[in-house]
Amino acid sequence: MKKIIYGNSNFKQIKINNNYFYIDKTKFIETLENLNEDFVIFLRPRRFGKSLFLSSLQY
Repeated sequence: MKKIIYGNSNFKQIKINNNYFYIDKTKFIETLENLNEDFVIFLRPRRFGKSLFLSSLQY
């Protein structure tokens, strides 16, 4: 049975370990690139996947 990710923000570790559910949000990468902004602020509650999303940008 697959687990829900909690407290892990390392995208590489999650993709290697196939025992986790992962919701793919990479479609937003193109949106971020097309903003033509110097800075982007992610306003989301705690444990909402901000660090995990930024980690996915690294890979």
